[in-house]
Amino acid sequence: MTTSHPRRHTRRSLALGLALATAVTATAPSTATAGPPRSGTPDFGPNVTIFSPDTPIDEIQATMDARHAAQVDAEMGTDRHAYLFLPGDYGNTEQPLQVKLGYYTQVSGLGATPTDVRVHGKIEVYNRCLDDGTSNCLALVNFWRTLSNLALTIDSADQDDCRSSANFWAVSQAVSMRRLDVSGGTLSLMDYCTAGPHYASGGFIADSRLPDVVNGSQQQWLTRNSEIGSWSNAVWNQVFAGVIGAPDDAGFPDPPYTTLGTTPLSREKPYLFVDDRGRYQVRVPAARRDTRGISWDAGHAPGRSIAIREFYIARPGDSVRTINQELARGKHLLLTPGRYDIAQSIRIRRPDTVVLGLGHATLTAVDGAMPLDVAGVPGVVVAGVTVDAGLQESPVLLRVGERHGRHHSTPRNPITLSDVYFRVGGPHIGRTHAALEINSDHVLIDHTWVWRGDHGVEDFTDGVKGDTDRWRTNTGRYGAIINGDRVTATGLFVEHFQRHNTVWNGEHGTTILYQNELPYDPPTQADWMNGDVEGWAGYKVGDRVRHHTLYGGGVYVYNRNNPSIHTENGFEVPDRPGVRLHHVMTVNLNAGTIDHVVNGIGAAADTTRVGAPVYLTEYPID
Repeated sequence: MTTSHPRRHTRRSLALGLALATAVTATAPSTATAGPPRSGTPDFGPNVTIFSPDTPIDEIQATMDARHAAQVDAEMGTDRHAYLFLPGDYGNTEQPLQVKLGYYTQVSGLGATPTDVRVHGKIEVYNRCLDDGTSNCLALVNFWRTLSNLALTIDSADQDDCRSSANFWAVSQAVSMRRLDVSGGTLSLMDYCTAGPHYASGGFIADSRLPDVVNGSQQQWLTRNSEIGSWSNAVWNQVFAGVIGAPDDAGFPDPPYTTLGTTPLSREKPYLFVDDRGRYQVRVPAARRDTRGISWDAGHAPGRSIAIREFYIARPGDSVRTINQELARGKHLLLTPGRYDIAQSIRIRRPDTVVLGLGHATLTAVDGAMPLDVAGVPGVVVAGVTVDAGLQESPVLLRVGERHGRHHSTPRNPITLSDVYFRVGGPHIGRTHAALEINSDHVLIDHTWVWRGDHGVEDFTDGVKGDTDRWRTNTGRYGAIINGDRVTATGLFVEHFQRHNTVWNGEHGTTILYQNELPYDPPTQADWMNGDVEGWAGYKVGDRVRHHTLYGGGVYVYNRNNPSIHTENGFEVPDRPGVRLHHVMTVNLNAGTIDHVVNGIGAAADTTRVGAPVYLTEYPID
């Protein structure tokens, strides 16, 4: 039995008056018949399904419907799946393809550009109904799913009036939309049809061309290097970097937009594609600076292509020894969907190595192992991987560079982590000292969710919702520790760790969108003390740091296990001219108190203003 996410009990529903219009664009129907897979298709294992334009739409629809039914409530399940579409057309005005995505499901096109795979219909996520399947419907726990690299023409044929008003993408953390070309209607980041509007808790879009977007009840969101027709509103914290059509942020915090004209450092996520000769390759986009808009307008994203034969294609059950031997031979690593038990580190030592996970491939620590150990060498890319803590405490779940080692990463070819997620507790007991530790210079974190679970299947009983047991059992002290210089994070989501959720010790660090919830479960104030200071700031910049920049940050409090607990500051930073915070806030979710936003400045986020953020436009205050 899965326990429900506590935020649904405390966050207010929104009364939204939405006027949405949908325009349907027709595409030519597919006339091909079903045929065998193309010769030379790699063996990606049983959890990867590849569709071609020859596959009957009825078959695709039935396959996707069955997977959604299996995954819609499988929040803490072990199944992982990827559905890949070869270049061509899928669905038409007579028979649109309308699919929904559940947990641990990836849908991606296999074209060199998004417009090579054209879906006519809808690809959606609705509110999840938790109690009896028809009530308590929300998006706050709609985690772990991926949509990428295709063109979607929205067609709502045969849907009811509410459903026909938009393509719904009601999600929260660990969900990405990348390399999409969406047209023909409205994209809604909330579901206002299933039991009415309800809060959703954040997400990520990159490298996409989108129509009018309804943000609705999404509390925070990062849109990077994209084009949008329009953006409807903001709740607490919406951030745009390098987005054509992004709203002006001059009125912050009303509305609470944060808009950067360009993205200072970006690298798009690697993607699997099939070339004109039917050969499978992985495209690895190059790092770019000061960019705006999509990367694929003129064709391939700038970068390099690697033939699939240069990858070791791993499956769950493969030994780490074998994986490391293949990496040492110069192979890249492709992790097929599933859960991998990791009792010793997968070691990435060679420059420019690519580790690409499909279908939310999950590495679970065994016997206190550190599942991923990345050397501080140029150009390593880790993408599409989830890392779970295990029963015995790990020192860290993913380390980039040794703490006092030599690092040779370069500004032109940074180590990059894209859609890399972490979990401590939830599906099973987990313990780690820290989840992510970055010791190398010149690292790019492009969307991560670092989560110490506030709910799960562990069957804890002591304390409110078992929180006292959880505090003592699912232990994670730090979410992200950044020791390297010139590290950039675009989309840093870190939640519920037992000390500082993020500690940033490196110089010249940059964060674009930071989202944090403090832990719900400290039993007493004594359990939540940093020496003589009440509580641990959700974002801590090291006392010796001289240069650091944050754009758009939020720290939330909900001390449900003991509502009397105080946290002195949401953010703590050294008072130096080179340390700047732009558009930061704290908010109370119905229990506990954050006394100040940053360094003793800002009003208290307490229960007198539940759901009403305390904002600072700039710190230091000019």
